Amino acid sequence: MHWAIAALLAFQIAVGWALEDLGARGFALFQLHKSIGISILLLTLARIAVRYWKPRPAPVEGGWQGALAKAVHAGLYVFMLGAPLTGWALVSTAKVKVPTLIFGIIPLPHLPLPMGAHELAEGGHSLIAWIGIALFALHVAGALRHHFLIGDGLLWRMIPARSSVLLVALPALIAAGFVLGRVILPGAAPKAAAAPNLPAAVEEQAPANAAEAIGNSANAATPVEADNAIAAEEPLGPPPSWAVQPGGTIGFSVGNSGETISGGFAKWTAKIAMDPDHPDSADIRVEIDLSSASVGDSYKDGMLAGDEFFGVAVHPKAVFAAKGAEKTGANSYRAAGTLTLKGVSKPQSIRFTLSGTGKTRKVSGSAAIARAAFGVGNGESGTGLDPKVAVSFGFSARAD
Repeated sequence: MHWAIAALLAFQIAVGWALEDLGARGFALFQLHKSIGISILLLTLARIAVRYWKPRPAPVEGGWQGALAKAVHAGLYVFMLGAPLTGWALVSTAKVKVPTLIFGIIPLPHLPLPMGAHELAEGGHSLIAWIGIALFALHVAGALRHHFLIGDGLLWRMIPARSSVLLVALPALIAAGFVLGRVILPGAAPKAAAAPNLPAAVEEQAPANAAEAIGNSANAATPVEADNAIAAEEPLGPPPSWAVQPGGTIGFSVGNSGETISGGFAKWTAKIAMDPDHPDSADIRVEIDLSSASVGDSYKDGMLAGDEFFGVAVHPKAVFAAKGAEKTGANSYRAAGTLTLKGVSKPQSIRFTLSGTGKTRKVSGSAAIARAAFGVGNGESGTGLDPKVAVSFGFSARAD
C-alpha cells in the first residue's frame, strides 16, 4: 500500500500541475484525476485500518529529527485524506453538477454540501496539494538520508522482502507514476489560423453561442441610418459583403439553481452580404465551432463537448442561416432564420442595434434560445438549468 499510494500521488502531482491549462482537452484527464484521487482515499483508509492490527515499527531516530519525521508522516496522512476529500467537495459544490464515474464504471454521489462552500473547497484543495508536494519531497529526502547517508538500511523496512530488485523496482514506481502523468498530458492546442480578410468569409474571435453568432452576422450586415424613404427604394445592385472585425465579443449565460453560468465560443466563421439601405437583401450564414465552447472552467468545458450538451463528436458545428432582415426601430433590427444545432433545425431570431456610418458599423444585440428544443443540457447535469439561454454580442463590421 505504501508504494502504490506513493506512485499514485506522484501521478496526481504530475497531472494536477497541468489540468487548469488544458481547457476542454483535459476533460477526460479530469475524470481520471478524480478516479485516482478516490483510489488514494480508499487505500489510505485501508492503510489506517491495517495499523490497528499491525503497528508501525519503532522509530530509529529521536530528538528533533525524529519529531520532524513524525510530523511529516502525520502531514502526509492529512494530505492523502484531505486532497481527495476537498476535490470531492469541489465537484459536489460546483454550479454544474458533473456526474462522476470512478474509472468510467462506478458512480460517485455528490457530497451533501451547500454551493456556498465551493470557493472554500477549491482553495483548500489547492493549498493541501502544495503542502502535500512539500511533505512528499521531505519524506523522500528523509528516507534517502537514512538509507544512504546514515547507513541504517531504513528502506529495507519498507520492502516486502530483502531483495535488491525490489529495492530498485518499488522506488522506481514513484518515478514511473510521475513520468506517466506527464506523458499522457494532451499536446499543445493548435493555434487557429488567422482569418483572411475576405468579404464573403470572415472568422471572428470570441463568439459565444450559435444564436449569438447569428446575431453578429445579421447585425454586421444591417445599415444604421436607413431612411424609410430610402429603404423603400429598390437596390441598385448586388448587396455588399461585410467582414466582422477582430476584437468582437459574444457571450451567453444561463441560470442554474439561482446562480448564473456564463461563457462563449472562441471560433466561428461567417458569410455576410447585405445592402445597408435594404435589410431585406441580407444573406447570412454563420458556422460555429462547438468544440471552442468555454465557460471558463476546464472541467465544465469538457462537459459542454459531451452528448448531454453539444455532442461535438457527432455534431461539431452549429449553423445559422437567414435570408433578409427587417428594421424594427430607428437603429434596431431583427433577423429571422434557422438555427441547426445537434442535428436539429429550428426557427431562430436575433435582435440588434447599429451605430456608425459609412463602411464601418458597430453592432450590439441579444437573443434567447430554447435549449431543450435542441437537446442541450437535457441530462442529469442540466437539471437545474433555466429553459432559455440568453445571448449577447458586440463587434464591428466593415463593408467591402
